[in-house]
Amino acid sequence: MEHLTLLTDLYELTMMQGYFKTENNDTVVFDAFYRTNPSGGGYAVCAGLEQIIEYIKDLRFSEKDIAYLRGLGIFDEDFLKYLETFRFSGDIYAVPEGTVIFPREPLIKVIAPIMEAQLIETALLNIFNHQSLIATKAARVCYAAQGDGVMEFGLRRAQGPDAGVYGARAAVIGGCCGTSNVLCGQMFDVPVKGTHAHSWIMSFPDEYTAFQKYAELYPSACILLVDTYDTLKSGVPNAIRVFTEMRKAGIPLTFYGVRMDSGDLAYLSKLVRTMLDEAGFSDAVISASNDLDEYLIENLKAQGAKITSWGVGTNLITSKDCPAFGGVYKLAAIQSQTGEFLPKIKLSENTEKVTNPGNKTVYRIYEKESGKIKADLICLADETFDTSKDLRLFHSLETWKRTTLKGGTYTMRELLVPIFQNGACVYQSPSVMDIQKYCDSEKETLWNETKRFANPHEVYVDLSDELFDMKRRILNEYNQ
Repeated sequence: MEHLTLLTDLYELTMMQGYFKTENNDTVVFDAFYRTNPSGGGYAVCAGLEQIIEYIKDLRFSEKDIAYLRGLGIFDEDFLKYLETFRFSGDIYAVPEGTVIFPREPLIKVIAPIMEAQLIETALLNIFNHQSLIATKAARVCYAAQGDGVMEFGLRRAQGPDAGVYGARAAVIGGCCGTSNVLCGQMFDVPVKGTHAHSWIMSFPDEYTAFQKYAELYPSACILLVDTYDTLKSGVPNAIRVFTEMRKAGIPLTFYGVRMDSGDLAYLSKLVRTMLDEAGFSDAVISASNDLDEYLIENLKAQGAKITSWGVGTNLITSKDCPAFGGVYKLAAIQSQTGEFLPKIKLSENTEKVTNPGNKTVYRIYEKESGKIKADLICLADETFDTSKDLRLFHSLETWKRTTLKGGTYTMRELLVPIFQNGACVYQSPSVMDIQKYCDSEKETLWNETKRFANPHEVYVDLSDELFDMKRRILNEYNQ
């Protein structure tokens, strides 16, 4: 990742200078969270933490940075001098990448002097919002594929090189079996996959010759694109001819099949499956692409399509139906001279925009018998819970919605883990493929009702009694 110190909104820097000039650099708590699940879904998948860590580690103002800021004519020399030795010195807690997450709960918590905490807001949200969006989209697409392999190959449609590379990383975290993006493969050691284009077929005298030459070059990864001319009359018969020749020559057919990129995929795949089976190639892959997304894949599955592998590009790498993840970063507490964190709250006429005050953490509550998520509980950081005792949960806005979990029937896990302490990184990011495995296990803790695309069941994110009482008290004080 390139040097990103100036990847920030100007007002972060002007506020920093304001804090500097007024000698206001108290330690504060900021929470990063989001308000609505992407695409009307029931959950999201968090991603991007590794790049946030790299950004924080590399956070320093170069001579070139300071010269540029000086040239803007709005920063004083004493502040620019301070920036020469700037380093992040605070604490960061975060939910590990690949975790399934829900609206309104703190996913990244920054405890740092306010100048430091303010500066990192923009880049932190930029990284977290983008990768979480694509990881969530990938999880939805893979759910629709029902265990079939999904390959990400949207690089040429991504909004720039970084979006292509880090979007592919996030897609693999969300469940994709690989990417066509070679740079992503090199950077993150993830599987790279691909077949060939129509131009390969068109560059040879005929389709059969093109298939034959490709099979000679890549016998162990022989997926042939069959819709350049005519899928049923030309493409599949020629592919079968090549597969037959390979078998007669003793070449192992380890991974082989056909790909379609156009036409009625449900109709064609059924006929193609019959043709391959009758020719003795019942284990041949049928791969499909062509502007796929989770909704179209779900629909094709419902029609009985015989597709076993999916290539998803534009709609995945851009999250086309929901192109932004609404993560925000809000001040939650300021530390007093005695070391106590004084809660702060942002009010709004929009109820969903009223923030939760204080230095907080999040616990995930699981049903002990099934291992599925019952709810998430936002509480103050120093609260403790005894799972052998009954636990009362209630909706923080619609308080008549409540339930009691009997002691011994549930388990709890704290989601936020230490990432930086006193400016030093204390967390080792797993490999992307290990994050994918973790994400797969996380998705298994969701009820199927939460995974569905239409009117998914809401996983409740509740407040502890102590936090709820604090928030109500502060709101009452403001009203008076």
